[in-house]
Amino acid sequence: MTDALAARIEAKRDDLIALTQDLIRIPTRNPPGENYDAICAFLDRRLAAKGFTCTRIRAEGAPGDSDRHPRWNIVVRIEGTRPGECVHFNSHHDVVTVGEGWTRDPFGGELDGDRLYGRGSCDMKGGLAASIIAAEAFLEEYPEFAGAIEISGTADEESGGYGGVAHLAQEGWFDPARVQHVIIPEPLGKDRICVGHRGGWWAEIETLGEIAHGSMPFLGDCAVRHMGAVIAAFEEQLFPALAERRTEMPVIPDGARQPTLNLNSLHGGEAEETGYTGLPAPCVPDSCRLIIDRRFLIEESYDAVREEVIAVLDALKERRPGFEYRLRDLNRIDPTQTPPDAPVVTVTEAAIREALGREAAQIASPGSYDQKHIDRIGRLKNCIAYGPGHLELAHKPDEWIGVTDMLDSARVMGRVLERLLLPA
Repeated sequence: MTDALAARIEAKRDDLIALTQDLIRIPTRNPPGENYDAICAFLDRRLAAKGFTCTRIRAEGAPGDSDRHPRWNIVVRIEGTRPGECVHFNSHHDVVTVGEGWTRDPFGGELDGDRLYGRGSCDMKGGLAASIIAAEAFLEEYPEFAGAIEISGTADEESGGYGGVAHLAQEGWFDPARVQHVIIPEPLGKDRICVGHRGGWWAEIETLGEIAHGSMPFLGDCAVRHMGAVIAAFEEQLFPALAERRTEMPVIPDGARQPTLNLNSLHGGEAEETGYTGLPAPCVPDSCRLIIDRRFLIEESYDAVREEVIAVLDALKERRPGFEYRLRDLNRIDPTQTPPDAPVVTVTEAAIREALGREAAQIASPGSYDQKHIDRIGRLKNCIAYGPGHLELAHKPDEWIGVTDMLDSARVMGRVLERLLLPA
């Protein structure tokens, strides 16, 4: 049975290439959230013709949603001939900005040998295309299957997923009563299964001072110097403490097995106005703002992570004259991990072994992806990320996806469908 399905998938090589090119050529840049309606309409036409029931959902009121840039999502579903479980493939359709340094057309979908180039080819329109080809080939080979297959194209993963999977989860689309297995085809390698990710806390620290003439700084209080003390305290206390901790989760790369703190941006004094070419006013800055990005381990609690930073700031307030600060939370993501023996994990491990002839590695992601919403909001634990591509290529110039990798991943996805939706 697997050989027959594999042959069908291989025969769709040209279709897979063309489908991926079509997806790349719809520039769904986020921000601001362009062409979400166009890509959902494209998927609607494609999959309705294959017998799927297609539903488009706008995340009205979600962050970023507006009449100019509506947050459109699509969920398509096809029912089998008998009751059974539902397998759902979830891919985000948004891509990051292009950036500099490209030698190819970012939205051209150019094929060069085994590589398809374009923004979003790897992250993650190639994975979306692979899941569609796998599902279509499965339906052709096994028209009388049990259960249901769903495929979704969702918005805003690159900016937190709140206009995409988070909204769908809040609306019940990932209720375990209607969906039992979720695979997210993120580009983490065709022989690796991602079972979860670290947590994240973003916050703004503002140090306060007193404005004065820059020629007489002793008459004011420099907020930038206060922020320098904050950074120095982080270097002396917080960074060494984080380096002592290590998670049992299989996070890659190895450096991400520790909690990390990134100083994301820093600005003190007056805001810099675009286009202004004059000299800055000679003032002592009365405000300095630092954005921090703290990635934390599943063994750490959010409350403890936050309190650790507050303790550093409060200690400075005790010993540094004039030190005042404000702390503003920006975003929070809790760590998530699917059990290593969950059904979708063991079935995908077996599918990789059978389709590719190798043992699968279980990994966890250093950053987050939409599993966080399926787990925390949808309350669906049986979820993994599995898909073609190399994560190191994501967001880079000349991003590409390998056609062979997409075909191999499609064969694995097809084998997962065989194992879950065919009678024993």
